[in-house]
Amino acid sequence: MDPDLCIKLPKDFDDSDAEAQVHPVARLFFIGRTNAEVFAQAQEWLGAHDVLLQDISWKHLQGEDNPLQLTIHFYFQDV
Repeated sequence: MDPDLCIKLPKDFDDSDAEAQVHPVARLFFIGRTNAEVFAQAQEWLGAHDVLLQDISWKHLQGEDNPLQLTIHFYFQDV
């Protein structure tokens, strides 16, 4: 995994016995001109990464060349 994309935690960090374990959440944007284009991008990316999808949102960006934006919130599956 690319170290620039990792979250740094203290060496003594351990939440394995905690009732609510920590799940760092990330967000990624997919933009395009058509619904099909945006969802195809998201499908391709999600198929290539082992992540657990948490939430999505959809926006129409006024006055932009690529006015459709799909945002996904996810965290990495601990395998």
